[in-house]
Amino acid sequence: MRSLLSSFNMPTFVPQLKSSCMALLGLSQSPPKDALWRIEAIRELMLSELGDYGDRKFPATVRRVRFTPDVQGLWYARSEVMAIMSNTYGESVARKKMSDISVKFVGLLPKSITKSTALRMR
Repeated sequence: MRSLLSSFNMPTFVPQLKSSCMALLGLSQSPPKDALWRIEAIRELMLSELGDYGDRKFPATVRRVRFTPDVQGLWYARSEVMAIMSNTYGESVARKKMSDISVKFVGLLPKSITKSTALRMR
């Protein structure tokens, strides 16, 4: 019994257990460094499309885009951003801009999340 406990390494077991549980739930700990650059580029693109109008009229949405901690939060903020862009640019221009934003998510999210959007972007 003692040898079994001595081989159990608590400092490495806990993070492994946490990451395994998060993986089962479909959550990840932190994206790779190259993904972080892509996520920030998406965030900046969304904020630039909202512009000053979005900043003045829809500060809650701008805050959500600016401070969301992960790529999933940005993905789900797209509907609010689309509504603001439609109000600003008109629906046809907003759809084109949102299509350009949505393409940037490819490879950052599971395909099951982006599947329905990929069909509409064709």
